Amino acid sequence: MRGGRSNRLLLVEDDADLTELLTETLSDEGYLVDRAPDGQRGLHLGLTRPYDVMVIDRLLPALDGLDLIARLRSRAVPARTLMLTALGTVDDRIAGLDAGADDYLVKPFDLDELSARLRALCRRASDSTEVLRIGSGLLDLAPRDVVLADGTRVALSAREFELLRVLAARPSAVHPRTELRRRVFDEAAAASIVDTYVYYLRRKLGRAVIRTVHGLGYRLGTL
Repeated sequence: MRGGRSNRLLLVEDDADLTELLTETLSDEGYLVDRAPDGQRGLHLGLTRPYDVMVIDRLLPALDGLDLIARLRSRAVPARTLMLTALGTVDDRIAGLDAGADDYLVKPFDLDELSARLRALCRRASDSTEVLRIGSGLLDLAPRDVVLADGTRVALSAREFELLRVLAARPSAVHPRTELRRRVFDEAAAASIVDTYVYYLRRKLGRAVIRTVHGLGYRLGTL
């Protein structure tokens, strides 16, 4: 991360002392850390903000860590996840991985090992060749462009790409403008910013790529 973009990290942990320790350690290593003290808050942040990696405790109040990861995966949240837990049996590890965790670390753990595992997850995310489907085309997450049905690639700006990625991650959902502004831009951006970038994407990819749901917002269309 030094010399490049800082990775955004969500830490979901109910132990206040451990949260402070991990926040200080990971911030010193260059991560931009958001914290959630329970599973419900973690779910809200995970669905409304883009993260590169998440560190999630297994035993959480309000919503268990297994359920949290499963819900994030069901909503196509792409962030890599590492589960922290005091439950270290083989069955416990299998349950965590089956829920959608990418890695599993048992408490008590060494901070250097945690850091190394997170670096590995971030490398895997940056090397990913994952794609999201848009009708007959694809959104390629590695070079960050759109592949049309005939193989033509259309380059997008960073904001255009992120807006389309958010829509494609939940293709059947209707996304309010306020949600898209918060997730892709920020709440201080002009109210019209989402409409402007929808126009840019339609100009590049055709009007059908994003559907307007009048009075509600936007949803993914087709290429």
